[in-house]
Amino acid sequence: MLEKVKNVVLPLYKKTPQKAAKKKDEEYTFLTPRQLIWRKFVRNRLALVSGIILTVLYIIILFAGFFSPYNKTTSNIKFLYARPQLLRFVDSGGKFHLRPFVYRMEGKRNPETLRFDYTVDKEIKDFIYLFVRGDKYKLLGIWESDLHFFGVKEGHVFLAGTDQRGRDMFSRIFFGGRISLTLCLVGVAITVILGSIIGTVSGYFGGWVDNIIQRLIELIRSFPRLALWMALSAAIPADWPSLWVYFSIVVVLGFIGWTGLARELRGKVLSLRNVDFILATETAGARTGRIIFRHLIPNVASHIMVTATLRIPMMIIAESSLSFLGLGIKPPMTSWGLLLSQAHKVQVLKLYPWLLIPGLFIIISVLCFNFVGDGLRDVIDPHSS
Repeated sequence: MLEKVKNVVLPLYKKTPQKAAKKKDEEYTFLTPRQLIWRKFVRNRLALVSGIILTVLYIIILFAGFFSPYNKTTSNIKFLYARPQLLRFVDSGGKFHLRPFVYRMEGKRNPETLRFDYTVDKEIKDFIYLFVRGDKYKLLGIWESDLHFFGVKEGHVFLAGTDQRGRDMFSRIFFGGRISLTLCLVGVAITVILGSIIGTVSGYFGGWVDNIIQRLIELIRSFPRLALWMALSAAIPADWPSLWVYFSIVVVLGFIGWTGLARELRGKVLSLRNVDFILATETAGARTGRIIFRHLIPNVASHIMVTATLRIPMMIIAESSLSFLGLGIKPPMTSWGLLLSQAHKVQVLKLYPWLLIPGLFIIISVLCFNFVGDGLRDVIDPHSS
C-alpha cells in the first residue's frame, strides 16, 4: 500500500517545480515592458534603496522651509560656531524619555582666544516637538507659513552646529540642497537635449557634417574640464544678481557636458542608419527631422536615460567645485559647495569640523545617483557591460 502511495505522490512532487516555473514564465509573458523593467529594477536592492534616499532628499529640499527648524538667514550672535547638539532619549540620571531632547547649551566668549566656549547644562532639557511655530517662510514660494516639522519651544536646537554667523547648519544644508540638486537636473536637461540632437545629426548625415561636429567635440574636450569651468564662470559679471548667476552656472555646465553623450550616440546612430526600418522610412519620403526625432532618438532613448542619470553626479560635483572656489553660487543664495567653502582653511577645519557635514550630503547624493544609474543600465541595456 505504501509503495502505491509513493508511486502516485512522487511524480506529482517532481512535476511541481516545473509547473511553477512554467506558470512564472507565463506570468512574465503578460507583463508590459515597463512592468518588466520595474520588476528587474526592484531586484537591485542597492539601486532601489538609493532611489528611495534620493526621493526623500528631493521632498525635503522642496519643502525645506517646513523641514528646517530655522530659516537659512536666521542668525544668533550668542551661538557663533556652536558645536552640534546630541539628540538624546536617556538623561544623565538614567531616566528614559519617549520624547527626544537636547541639553541646554550656553556660550561665553573667552577673553584670551575671543572664541565662544560652550557649556552644557544637564539640568535643563529642551524637548523636541513636532509641528512647532517658528521663523516665517514661504511654502513653495507662494504660501507664507511659520509651521516647522520639528523644533523646541524653549532654547535652541542645533543638530549640525552653527556657522560663523550663528546660523543653523542643519537648516542651511536643506536650503542649499535646493540649488545643488536642482541645478544638476537643469544642467543635465541641457546636456541631454544638445547631446542627443547633435550626436544623432552627426551619426545620421556623416561626411563633412560629421567631421565638423567631431572636430568641435575634440576641441572642447581638449581643454581641462575644471579650468574651462573656472574660465567661463569667471566671465560672469560680478555685479549680477544671485538668480542670474545661478542660471549662468546652469548654462555653462550644460553647454560643456554634452560632448560625451553626443559622441556615444553618434556611434549608435551609425549602426542604426542602415537598418531596414530606417531605409524604408527614407524610401517612403519621410523628412529628415521626422527620421531623427521619431525613429532614431526613440531607439537610443534607453542609452540617453542611463547616461543622464550618470551625468547628474558630475553636475553636482561641478557646481560644488565652482562654489567652493568662489566662482559659483553667490550669497544670499546658498548651496552645498558654498557651505563647504567655509571649511577651506586648516585652522577652521581643526576647530570646527562640523562644517564638513555638507560634504557628506554631496557624497551621499552622488553615490545614490551612481547606484540608480548602474541599476537602470543593467535593466534597460543589459549588454552595456
